[in-house]
Amino acid sequence: MITISLAFCTGSLAANWQATLSKDPPGSFPELRPLNASYRFGWSGFTAATGDVHFTKPFGDKFQFDGMGRTIGLVRALWRLDVNHRAVANAETLHPIETQQTENYRSKKIVTNLTFTNSGVTRARTEGEGSAAGTKTHQFSFPNLFDLHSAALYLRSQPLRDRSVYRIVVYPTTNAYLATVTVVGREKISIRAGTYKAIKLDLKLKRINKRLELEPHRKFRGATIWVSDDTERLLLRIEAQIYVGTVFAELQSVHFDAPRS
Repeated sequence: MITISLAFCTGSLAANWQATLSKDPPGSFPELRPLNASYRFGWSGFTAATGDVHFTKPFGDKFQFDGMGRTIGLVRALWRLDVNHRAVANAETLHPIETQQTENYRSKKIVTNLTFTNSGVTRARTEGEGSAAGTKTHQFSFPNLFDLHSAALYLRSQPLRDRSVYRIVVYPTTNAYLATVTVVGREKISIRAGTYKAIKLDLKLKRINKRLELEPHRKFRGATIWVSDDTERLLLRIEAQIYVGTVFAELQSVHFDAPRS
């Protein structure tokens, strides 16, 4: 009887978190204009890496994100990393279509390909080069998944009223996570790119295992995100608390390909 009760409770808890997911369709907020932007990354005010992103709408019915990042300076001497990331999303539904990420370290190369459908994602991950390369394939079944790019597009499309809460399932590269985003409020923020009126967001993550149960994220404790409170809703700054302390990403500059009509 106890075993049956525990199984019932476990199943109920699994169902409960799924019932809390946001079901709103993409909002009516104006879509992001094509742009080029640069960011810096680091911790405690120390810049450890830089990145450049290019956001476009190349085919009319798709959004595309291309990003390149690299460690710099002393950090690069200790930990060499070059990253290329490309993600394509449906412009109408804001659901992901495919994602490719290439990580080049000093001694190895990792290529991750994600192919999304309405029912889940197929991941192909290759480590090594040439004859030494090995590829592992994994499938995760869950409807209406997001990757990082499509999750950002979906959230910025929403009203983002103060104290609003959004819960979505995100598959960045190798695992699925329940992302809970809370709109904390509005404030001004000064960064390298300028001073902005900003929407302040709180982010919490829970790992989703193969049994669709929630587990604590061992390396990520939480993050604060600021996006511009204007017609663009640009990502301005992220401060994340992880196992090594507080790390950040901050907008340095942005250039739009065309003026807003």
